[in-house]
Amino acid sequence: WPCRAAMPITASSGSAAFAKARPDLDGLIKRRFFYRQAFEIYGGVAGFYTYGPPGAAVKQNLLALWRKHFVIEENLMEVDDTNIMPHDVLFTSGHVERFNDFIVKDSSDANRFWRADKLLEEVMEAKMADKACTPEQKVEYQKVHAQADAYSAEQLSQVFAQYGIKAPESGAELTPPEEFNLMFATPIGPSGMIQGYLRPETAQGIFLNFKFCLEQNNYAMPFGIAQVGKAFRNEIAPRSGLIRQREFTQAEIEYFVHPQKKAHPKFAAVGSLQLELLPSPQQLAAQPAVRMSLAEAVAAGTVANETLGFFIGRTYQFLVRAGCKAEHIRFRQHLPDEMAHYACDCWDAEIEMSLGWVECVGIADRSAYDLTVHAKATNTPLIAEEPFEVPVKVERYGLSKKAAAALGKSFKKDAKRVAGKLDEMSAEELKALKATAEAEGKASLTVSDCGGSDTFEIANELLVFEATTTIMHVEKYTPNVIEPSFGIDRILTAIYEHTYSVRAKEGDAPEEPPPKKGDKKDSTADAKPGVLAFPPEVAPYKCVVLPLDMRIVRECEYAGMRDALRATLSEQGLQYKVDESGASIGKRYARSDELGIPFAITIDEDCLKQFKADAASATATLRERDSTRQVRLPLSTIAQTVAQLCSASSLTWDELDADFAGTGADPKVAYLKQMGVEEALSAAVTALAKEKPADPMKWLSARFAAL
Repeated sequence: WPCRAAMPITASSGSAAFAKARPDLDGLIKRRFFYRQAFEIYGGVAGFYTYGPPGAAVKQNLLALWRKHFVIEENLMEVDDTNIMPHDVLFTSGHVERFNDFIVKDSSDANRFWRADKLLEEVMEAKMADKACTPEQKVEYQKVHAQADAYSAEQLSQVFAQYGIKAPESGAELTPPEEFNLMFATPIGPSGMIQGYLRPETAQGIFLNFKFCLEQNNYAMPFGIAQVGKAFRNEIAPRSGLIRQREFTQAEIEYFVHPQKKAHPKFAAVGSLQLELLPSPQQLAAQPAVRMSLAEAVAAGTVANETLGFFIGRTYQFLVRAGCKAEHIRFRQHLPDEMAHYACDCWDAEIEMSLGWVECVGIADRSAYDLTVHAKATNTPLIAEEPFEVPVKVERYGLSKKAAAALGKSFKKDAKRVAGKLDEMSAEELKALKATAEAEGKASLTVSDCGGSDTFEIANELLVFEATTTIMHVEKYTPNVIEPSFGIDRILTAIYEHTYSVRAKEGDAPEEPPPKKGDKKDSTADAKPGVLAFPPEVAPYKCVVLPLDMRIVRECEYAGMRDALRATLSEQGLQYKVDESGASIGKRYARSDELGIPFAITIDEDCLKQFKADAASATATLRERDSTRQVRLPLSTIAQTVAQLCSASSLTWDELDADFAGTGADPKVAYLKQMGVEEALSAAVTALAKEKPADPMKWLSARFAAL
């Protein structure tokens, strides 16, 4: 199992509790095959993981919940673009040149290397953990820690020198920080002449298809496009399980808005949410997070606009709905040096885990950068249109029609590039270019785009400009975009940690008899009784079907009853398991709790007797995982009830339990159920049948005397 980094000193006591439970959780995850390192039988490769049956189910259920919460409830469109992208697309987006991390190497061994910003963070955490660290030093170290991934190569070199940071393993000098591009390159086609890359994010596929989605939306603005899929990054030092992988799953939204109209009609629905916010001024001053409502944050300008605030609120609601604990969620604003040059504002949803605060969702106002650069590179208008309420006069200074025609004849295939560059220039820039042409008979114009960087000489007679006035009835603009980007695997890590607990053995779990000679050892025998309290919407299986013991399984009516129940569960679209092993009912409850199964349907002797007399009157017990309480329900409707409990339906377990208690059941039976006597008796009878003592009554008396 991969090594886990030590918990950072900046984490809270809550994070320490997660760290303490993590070894037991890791054992459960591996034993029940939620996920394991990929290619494990070959030794594995860092940064790649395989999800097993329950883990894959949890992940797909989380994605289904994400689609329900965002795509359906916010009426978004969805696309499914390719994993491989050609060089031109990612050159235009800036990934070829700027999608880099800084790497430092051990000067005595080039095979030892580290991601520079993460190494710096670890050193600062160690310094803060030192008992000799003064309050003033701690503030200093916190500021450096906060800015670690915003430093340039030169700044990193200075900070490393200032604190005397050496290679962790050998103590040797580190090489100067160098840029390392994180994209996986791949040739396209048999000749390999087309350069491609595995996509580093899903967002670019949305921008490339904006024009076509706008058409399908009848040109209405604002609107959003979502995409879920794999992304690939050749991480320098992948580690910490699912937190930093080389192949991972993203779920992204690009919500397109008018640049001056970023109010959101549904903002009031989230405006009252009280959230932990960590604005950049607080970070730079090494101050703690502040608690305020989203409405207050937007009004104060802490959050740039309502649409950005709306998606911050919806992200918080999604994370809590998926199983993350609200008190361990905060939103951190990017520092000025950390933010992309084109971004207006950017916040990360950070979730506290065993590793400290981990970025799991990025929510950014990316302005119009992506559509603008792709439109320029392809000469394709990626714009929206809205009618003006009152026609507007627009003055323009640019090439005359005759000059534009002459330019086309002179430059032929390069005419669009030259004309496009001239069209981008301001009136002052065009007048300066004309002055140079008049003085020298020609002027130089440099055009840089996906076609390369070329300089063209333009004759003076081709540079004829004029001022025109046009009455505009329709506004044409390049939309801005608000982008929530979800790291699904990181969110899953938080869900596992936040829902995991260990509890004492239940009263319905009798002591297991010692294994017989030659029996295969139970791999769970020494494991702690772990529980994954997944929300029902996310749980890998919604229920487990359990015969009380093997006597039930041997009854001829059981198979038909079980198959009919399985059919109704399938009709309700419920994922389920059937456990007919010879283990005790308590042991099988514990197994299902480990998998996070919220409900268990138990078929007992009463159920069989009722089924034999009148199939329609048969009842079975339904056990709830977290409370371990049970109710008895008609077998014919139990699947429908479970479906309601596992959906967005208003039915809750407490309501069902209350309804059951008030349906006229025998008060004596209700009392026995409430006090756990019925379960204890059932468990004792099961154990008695296995032991077969010579004096059953004496055996039972001794068992109950020991309780």
